[in-house]
Amino acid sequence: MFYESKNLYLEEEKSQIPWIKIFTKKPYKELSECPSFLQKELFEMTLFCEKTLLSFYKPDKINIASFANYVPRVHIHVMARFKNDAFFPECMWGKQQRELVDLNLASFGDFVSFFKAELEKNELRVQY
Repeated sequence: MFYESKNLYLEEEKSQIPWIKIFTKKPYKELSECPSFLQKELFEMTLFCEKTLLSFYKPDKINIASFANYVPRVHIHVMARFKNDAFFPECMWGKQQRELVDLNLASFGDFVSFFKAELEKNELRVQY
C-alpha cells in the first residue's frame, strides 16, 4: 500500500508496466452497492491516478479496468501502457505479444513521491 485515505487505499501491482490498484476499504461487492459519496471519491481517485501516470511516465495509453471476478470486491486497475510493452495492444491479462523488453522507466518509488506531491498540490485528499 502506498496511499490511504479514509475510504480508499492504493497498491502497486508488480508488473512490467506502472500499475495501480484502487480499493475501497469497506469490501463492497459491486460498485452500485457503494454509497454515492464513495463512488464519487473512487472516480476522482481513478482520474487522478490516470493523470499522474500520464504526466510522470508519458505512456502511449492508459487502461482502466474493473473485473473483480477473482477478488470479488470493488477495486479499479489503472495501468500505464506502452506500444512496446510485452502485451500491447492486448490487455495485461491477454496473450503476450512479444518478448519482455526493458521499458527504461523511472522507478515506481519515484512515481509515488511525485503522486504524493501532486496530491498535496491538488488538495485531492478530501474526506467525504
